[in-house]
Amino acid sequence: MDIVHGIFLVLHLLGWAMVFGGALAGMKTGKLTNGAFHGILTALVTGVVLTGLLGADANHVKIAVKLVIALVVTALVVMARRRPEKVTNGYLGAIAGLVVVNVALAVIW
Repeated sequence: MDIVHGIFLVLHLLGWAMVFGGALAGMKTGKLTNGAFHGILTALVTGVVLTGLLGADANHVKIAVKLVIALVVTALVVMARRRPEKVTNGYLGAIAGLVVVNVALAVIW
């Protein structure tokens, strides 16, 4: 079971890295990359699977906080995909910042 957990953890972190990289790369062009959309979907699905693998041992408050942040990032990414003319560097910075907060919560908390 440790191998399965490790595989999903790596996929989860790669999903967040895709969102972070997509937001940073988009700052140069002024639009969010398609990889960020796929990355957030990967991060969400693998995060739910990881929570299920932890079961009763999970810190439910931490999971709830991280899920709320992930849903906000998902909403921002979907809105950026639907209305690319509204995307600014501040918008992309907010996405990148929330990704950093979510990963920091996972590591520090």
